[in-house]
Amino acid sequence: MKICISNLRLAVLPLALTPAFPAFAQTQPAPQLRETVVTATRTAQPLSDVVADVTIIDRQKIERSGAAGLADVLKRVPGIEMSRNGGPGATTSVFLRGAESRFTAVYIDGVRVDSQATGGAAWESIPLALIDRIEVLRGPAGAVYGSDALGGVIQIFTKRGEQGFAPFAGVGVGTYNTRKLDAGFSGASGAFDYALGVAHEQSDGFNARTVPTQNPDRDGYRGQSANLRLGFQVNRANRLEATYLTSDMDSAYDNGLGKDDRNLHELRALGLNWQAQWTDAWSTRLSVTDSTDRYETRPSPYLTTTRLRGYTLQNEFRLGAQLFTAALERKEDHLENAPIDQGRSQNAVALGYGFTEKNHTVQLNLRHDKDSEFGGKTTGSAAYGYAFTPEWRATASAGTAFRAPTLYQRFSEYGVPTLVPESSRNVELGLRWSQGASSVGLVAYRNKVNNLITFAGAGTCASPFGCYSNTARAQYSGATLTAAHAVGGVNLAASLDVQKPRDLATGKSLARRAKQHGTLSADTRVGSWQLGAEAQFSGRRFDDAANTRVLSGYSLLNLSASTPIARDWTLLARVDNLADKQYELARTYATAGRSLYVGVKWAPL
Repeated sequence: MKICISNLRLAVLPLALTPAFPAFAQTQPAPQLRETVVTATRTAQPLSDVVADVTIIDRQKIERSGAAGLADVLKRVPGIEMSRNGGPGATTSVFLRGAESRFTAVYIDGVRVDSQATGGAAWESIPLALIDRIEVLRGPAGAVYGSDALGGVIQIFTKRGEQGFAPFAGVGVGTYNTRKLDAGFSGASGAFDYALGVAHEQSDGFNARTVPTQNPDRDGYRGQSANLRLGFQVNRANRLEATYLTSDMDSAYDNGLGKDDRNLHELRALGLNWQAQWTDAWSTRLSVTDSTDRYETRPSPYLTTTRLRGYTLQNEFRLGAQLFTAALERKEDHLENAPIDQGRSQNAVALGYGFTEKNHTVQLNLRHDKDSEFGGKTTGSAAYGYAFTPEWRATASAGTAFRAPTLYQRFSEYGVPTLVPESSRNVELGLRWSQGASSVGLVAYRNKVNNLITFAGAGTCASPFGCYSNTARAQYSGATLTAAHAVGGVNLAASLDVQKPRDLATGKSLARRAKQHGTLSADTRVGSWQLGAEAQFSGRRFDDAANTRVLSGYSLLNLSASTPIARDWTLLARVDNLADKQYELARTYATAGRSLYVGVKWAPL
């Protein structure tokens, strides 16, 4: 969605809602193997040792979901709400625990992706078909990741090659003349491992704007993407790896009656990594990353390009039950958005300490960032977990984070060069119980943000229509309850988020965020069929900051089924919005009605 002001287009972050994957990582049944997670501390560690609030989504869950896009997968995660202006190719935003979309730090295979124009990642341009795993960290992580992670972190990983050769291919069709095709292969031979994937999807879409002032046509999309991941084990101690992802999304939107425009979004993410295991206790990792986010509209002229580069050197030292980490990091951001041609850099040193023994887990992190524009910023976090029985575990944590203003917020027509970073303080408590296939989890949190940047009235900037300012304060508080239980061959799961994201200056609710949202799901196996049902619900929201326009609450029912149809072949079918519910995630923007998708996948064992 864009707002035209003096013939200049501002990419405005839209908002929306949808429910959640039904369980925290810590509340899921214990896996047979010790699953590891890297997002919590940027260090691989067993999931059972993680104090942070983390959810893991693997490829099997993604395929079973039958989701149309990455947004449709993430909206099932506890604590996440979504916004999308139309179909999967339209502008999309993510809200972790009610926090602004720009407050989620996003990485693809360790490569940071962001926009210095709008702030936040372009979710619609990240191809779901090429994703192998997603890790979601809820809660500020500035002491680990630096700027951007006020609300949390989402790490996206593509497939890594394993021994042997594993090709795959998939094709599917659906409502709105949706067509999808993906193919690739992965494997390993000797010291080399490799993975390659390509994907294409397109849809005629539906009429996303049903108001009389907009074209009554379909607003479709077309996307192409590819990824490559190469690894080489130089010797027992040293490994080299390169990752690359490219994605091009072309989607339609209405710009008035008789006026159709196109969103052209290009995303590139390149990473080069060296890992060294010097001894059993000491390891080093060096990463060089580069990403480009290019957004253009045609025929209406607008073009913005963000380039990010990063350098990270991290050392890990293990001493019995203790883990020490020390990292040096440099970030370089650059924005071209005529007449803007500006850049900045941040240098940081980060220290971490972890301790896990018997019933106790401790995680401490401290980081200092020195920005080329704002000077120094120090963030820290402390977390403690205590398992007082084999089934029960309590956690507590506190942390600070910040986000530097985007280059657009400082140097555009609406920018103010003297803007200071937004900063937050977060505290949370958690209690989890797990026994066999049954689990229950509760996390309560409060995250206060100062110097919140908003678009206010006329001020010191060049535009008479309004300027960015540091005048706002916000508080994101709430609780997330999750549960899972298996009975009679049926796996049941549920999540409920009760939250109060509000503007502390006005006392108003933040726009397009519900006070309650959640999911209830069930899946079972009948013969060769894997069957699933999922109910999603959201309470009412306000469409504006003044809380004068109400978006009604809604509930949706989705069904899915999959079965092998021949050796190496699997059939997948999914019906979303079975009751054909009409609802809005943003005022005057339509959502998809009842939708059917059917696909087949070939993957030799």
